[in-house]
Amino acid sequence: MRIGIVCHPTFGGSGVLATELAAFLAQQGHSVHVISYAMPARLDELQPDLYFHEIQVQDYPLFQYQPYELALSSMMVQVVQREKLDLLHVHYAIPHAYAAYMARKILEDQGVHIPVVTTLHGTDITLVGKHPSYKPAVCFSIEHSSAVTSVSESLRRDTERIFDIRRPITVIPNFVDLDRYGRCAAADRSKVAPDGVPILVHVSNFRRVKRIPDVIDIFARVRSQIPVRLVLVGDGPERPRAEEDVQQRGLHDDVRWMGKSTEVERILSMSDVFLLPSESESFGLAALEAMASFVPVVATRAGGLPEVVDHGDSGYLEAVGDTEAMARDVLELLTTPGKREAMGQRARAKAEEFAMAAVGSQYINLYQKLVHEQAR
Repeated sequence: MRIGIVCHPTFGGSGVLATELAAFLAQQGHSVHVISYAMPARLDELQPDLYFHEIQVQDYPLFQYQPYELALSSMMVQVVQREKLDLLHVHYAIPHAYAAYMARKILEDQGVHIPVVTTLHGTDITLVGKHPSYKPAVCFSIEHSSAVTSVSESLRRDTERIFDIRRPITVIPNFVDLDRYGRCAAADRSKVAPDGVPILVHVSNFRRVKRIPDVIDIFARVRSQIPVRLVLVGDGPERPRAEEDVQQRGLHDDVRWMGKSTEVERILSMSDVFLLPSESESFGLAALEAMASFVPVVATRAGGLPEVVDHGDSGYLEAVGDTEAMARDVLELLTTPGKREAMGQRARAKAEEFAMAAVGSQYINLYQKLVHEQAR
């Protein structure tokens, strides 16, 4: 098949999943064309059968806000026509699902009929999408997609509740490339934490929903009991406040800021516990990648996280904001002989349920069904 993937190029879950899916599809022999406003962080543009198309937005002084959706729709039309695509798969409803609807209507006027799959990832529904400024357009776009998927059962329920969607939503979870994740050599750990000091890690886009102050509070509570290091991977609007918090608490010597690192796999491989105390998570892809690295997760019982982390088996889940309980969980993992290692093994076993090949084949089956229906 010839497939178009439309995504945001950022380090967030939707961009990561879309890019990983594009790579997987290309490995299976499909011709995959990624459409975005910048090169996605994990895209290997030299991989065979994988192509990137950058959206160009014309700067015109009349517009206070440049018409990105028009440029995106036009790019979709151009790529479908030029590359003779069989299907478009758009990730994150805003603005991709709406732009895809407009592209379909333009193409239909030219006698071209192409299916569109919309995958919902979380805040495009639960935060941004339900805002009155966007809700009618998001609802319309979802209803007029050829097929709709969500990354968790929790998100499917939220979407149906918030938007009163009548179109069926298929749950296809996020996945992980198990071959990319494992445990590192001890020499690599020593660069971050000398003398075998345990390493806590958090990876996110540093938005308010990630509750970065809770990450720091958990670390501070654990550090008051045992030596420990904190590694923070990512960047975003909450980082300046977090840096100030770390300084004021006198924690700066034991915190490592990695920014938008392209070495996430290596960082996870040397970590002992992954922290994800989010207000909400549609799935928790970062947690899954940690589990694939044999790292237990201490997180909140929010959104789709209970579908990924089994409490007491592959990690711990606590109430949102209960940093005392989460710190207690971390201390138990780090001070009970063999506890962290055994739970890390079970975390990896759980991650294997979300293997790329198994989940990716669900998308391929959906594509084939839609293309066959379109041909009829």
